[in-house]
Amino acid sequence: MKIAVLGTGGGARSHIAKLAELGHDVVVGTRDPQATLARTEPDMMQNPPYGQWLAEHHPDIPLVTFGEAAADADLVISGIDGHNAVAALTAIAEQLKGKVLVDYACPFIYNPDIEHPWPTPWGVNPILDPCDSDSLGEQIQRALPATKVVKAFVTQEQATVVDPKAIGGGDHTMFVAGQDADAKQAVTDLLKSYGWSDILDLGDIVAARGMEMYAHMHGAIGFALGFGTHFGIKVVR
Repeated sequence: MKIAVLGTGGGARSHIAKLAELGHDVVVGTRDPQATLARTEPDMMQNPPYGQWLAEHHPDIPLVTFGEAAADADLVISGIDGHNAVAALTAIAEQLKGKVLVDYACPFIYNPDIEHPWPTPWGVNPILDPCDSDSLGEQIQRALPATKVVKAFVTQEQATVVDPKAIGGGDHTMFVAGQDADAKQAVTDLLKSYGWSDILDLGDIVAARGMEMYAHMHGAIGFALGFGTHFGIKVVR
């Protein structure tokens, strides 16, 4: 399958490497390929520059613009940050028409000036906007009515999404939500190829609200276990 990964951060790199390992035809999209390759400093999460990572691990995987990456893909994975995702994806609506688009971003606002901040080792914990009455997943679907948006991969670190057996032998739960049953099945099939065996369909894209809001619980558990500790959650039924 030809799969486009939009974004070059740590999460996107996890998918790029796993998809290549599985034998998919992978293409990576970014806003400005030349600017991305010219960077020499780590990103905000201290990942090495993408050009360095690409040269060391997957030099044959092309890096093109978002639109060029999406144009010929069978399935698109968006690793674009939540603050910029709607604008960036709307700009390539024509290339995304009829495609399955997996969105795993949370709509974080960093360093918020709020009355009751949640302190963390790196500053105030981000807040979510939208929240409760809307979600990023729904915003993307409304902006791209001809695209089959599936919210998934959200409730785990992306390194765990592509290697679920690294935690508890893989005995934990992944969620999907979206309006199109065939699109959700395509994402479910991809998750199974990643090694997931417990995949729970939450229904319509409105369930993206729950997945995105879980981010705060995920952070709280992570702080309790020790920052950097990967873990899974299991729906016991």
